[in-house]
Amino acid sequence: MGMLTREEAWELLCDWTKTDSLRKHARAVEIVMRQAAYQYGEGDGDVEQWGIAGMLHDADYEQWPEEHPHRTVAWLQERDETAIAHAVSAHYTKWNVPYETQLDRA
Repeated sequence: MGMLTREEAWELLCDWTKTDSLRKHARAVEIVMRQAAYQYGEGDGDVEQWGIAGMLHDADYEQWPEEHPHRTVAWLQERDETAIAHAVSAHYTKWNVPYETQLDRA
């Protein structure tokens, strides 16, 4: 399985998130994370991964708020996107997942 594409991530987000406000939030965080890849990461080499992490960080929140972010993390792990899955896990501070990478911190 190849790297998760932005299109695949957007399709999942739109399937799971119906409100315009949460989609706009996802898009805003994606844009910020893409810029952060240049400031804190490896730039061009990280921009897609970081953008997808930002876009999907709350993807399951609207439909399954009690399970957030379990569904998103599981979906990412099924696709071998372990770095993004870890970053989404780390953003949910109640889990106390340690920040291990610049992506996690961003």
